[in-house]
Amino acid sequence: MRLPAALLLLELLPAVAAFYVPGWSIRSYRDGDAIPLSTNKLTSPLTQFPYAYSELPFVCPAKPDGFGAKFGGSRSVGLNLGEVLRGDRIAISDYELKMGEDIECRHLCDRKVDRAGIQRAKQLVKDGNVVEWIVDNLPGATSFVTVDKSRKYYAAGFKLGVFESDENKAYLNNHVTFVLRWRKMEKSNRKVIVAFEVYTKSIEGPLGGKCADSLDNQPMFELDIPREVDENGHTKTEDDGKTLTIPYTYSVYWKEDNSIEWANRWDLYFVNDEDSAHVHWLAIVNSVVIALLLTVVVAIVMLRTLSRDIQNYNDSGPGSDPEAKKAAADADALDADDTLDDTTGWKLVHGDVFRPPHMGGLFAPTIGSGVQLLAVLCALLVLSATGVLNPSYRGGFISFSIFLFVFAGVFSGYFSARIYKTFRGDAWRKNALMTALLFPGFLFTSIFVLNLFVWAQASSTAIPFTTLLALLAMWLGVSLPLVFVGAFFGNRAAAWEHPTRTTQIARQIPAQPWYLKPLAATLLAGLIPFAVIFIELLFVFRSLYADKSSYYYMYGFLALIAGVLFVTVVEISIVSTYFLLCAENYAWWWRSFGVSAGSAVWIFGYSVWYYFTKLAGVRGGVVSAGLFLAYSALACTVYAVLVGTVGFLASYVFVRRIYGAIKAD
Repeated sequence: MRLPAALLLLELLPAVAAFYVPGWSIRSYRDGDAIPLSTNKLTSPLTQFPYAYSELPFVCPAKPDGFGAKFGGSRSVGLNLGEVLRGDRIAISDYELKMGEDIECRHLCDRKVDRAGIQRAKQLVKDGNVVEWIVDNLPGATSFVTVDKSRKYYAAGFKLGVFESDENKAYLNNHVTFVLRWRKMEKSNRKVIVAFEVYTKSIEGPLGGKCADSLDNQPMFELDIPREVDENGHTKTEDDGKTLTIPYTYSVYWKEDNSIEWANRWDLYFVNDEDSAHVHWLAIVNSVVIALLLTVVVAIVMLRTLSRDIQNYNDSGPGSDPEAKKAAADADALDADDTLDDTTGWKLVHGDVFRPPHMGGLFAPTIGSGVQLLAVLCALLVLSATGVLNPSYRGGFISFSIFLFVFAGVFSGYFSARIYKTFRGDAWRKNALMTALLFPGFLFTSIFVLNLFVWAQASSTAIPFTTLLALLAMWLGVSLPLVFVGAFFGNRAAAWEHPTRTTQIARQIPAQPWYLKPLAATLLAGLIPFAVIFIELLFVFRSLYADKSSYYYMYGFLALIAGVLFVTVVEISIVSTYFLLCAENYAWWWRSFGVSAGSAVWIFGYSVWYYFTKLAGVRGGVVSAGLFLAYSALACTVYAVLVGTVGFLASYVFVRRIYGAIKAD
């Protein structure tokens, strides 16, 4: 275990070093101080494969004596776990930046590229790839103005090139102009960087280490190596060994800007999102209205129908005086229908309603994992809404998600053990092992298999083998023992006692109406929670897939939507369980879980629709489409376990309350 433990430590150390909150950890510079410019990755809305910029065959390689060598022997920057998993590959470049020193034009390198490299560059330009560079923890930004031209905002990254589909020509942006905005610190002569803008241009430019005399009216640099034609007029297709030399140049300008506070320098990346705040409020109003309507239905069930049922059953049920029951029946002939109702419905299954479900050994670990996910979600929403997790802490959301999931294993073990003990199980260690391995093992195996396909594409999101070992060590070395700790205390606690006794012989379940069949009930019930969140899903999907240069930072809205979602799931689960019991079907354990998780089916369908209508569709390739659908299915599975657990817990409390209120032998 020494090797995995060491790998785990190495993964954790960069996370500590990279922790960053707006307003803290201010980096300041004197005039002339060298500042590193780091390259990261390329991303495209057409594919799910980002690529490390520094590893591309057509860009300038790092020189041993280049400007970037001043910042350390290794050009690769240490990454935290989240950065590795999201595909970041940060390396210090040789672009020369010194505080306050403008550069009108400087040559970086002339890069000779063969046909394969040019074809690769052309395809990346065709796919609309966006390049991400970093200075002082700020991503290089393309500057835009709002529709009303009242405010400026940034989109992270810049286009790799320009593709003209009519002529099937690709032009590489081989000249970049950096505009770095700064302001002085209070009570100091040092300066801080408050903005990093990148403006690109494609120019043929002279070779031999020179810059063009003028950047205006320059022909664009086309990514193409002409092929020779044989004597018959046919184009030769074999590799003739020809290369194309790409000149790379850059300009640097420093501008003082006192309108931007250092603590608010990320706000420009969110201005465009602020304009859509009214849509977020519309989503919240939509969700609240749906939840209120559902609340009315639940109130009718609970306050009228259910309360009347319990009162009538207690007045004329098995525990009352038979003579009094007969007298009451003779007193009012209109109660004949109520008396008939008292002999049918949910009250007749009181001897079976708490019978352990089929596959109870699988049910308890599933609910334990759902509680684990619920704890992680609540912690993430709190940390994000309070600003601790923010885009400036690159990879922080994923890192915290994994760490919280690992340490929340104690909740998983505890609740799984309590449920298992309630089912009269006695092999609590076996149940704890199942809880620790079942759901986390499913996640790890799925990610490992999908990672093989990413490896084959040489994408930067391919998880390195050492990171896989670190994840495995966190799972087996930290999470698994914590699950056993939680299970130990859960097993020591008393089992949850039920208000009615379970009979020896199970009651036969009568034929069920179509809307209570598992598939129909799951789809119908799942449609309502999906209606609550589908507008917010549009913003999340756009940030993750369509517009990867933007940041999703509406965690306050997301927390509100999540709260309304949970209320809706609770109410849907209670109503569905009540209808199921009224049909004398006591198999509600798994059903309450499945009905609550039904919205995951609709979300997955929405993901498929979004990919083939809003994203690349078949243009992105079979592998990219397969990975998108596979990761979407994996995310929907996690969501299903989470909301399914919330729904089950609500139904469990509901069933205990209603059967605890009746008198039953």
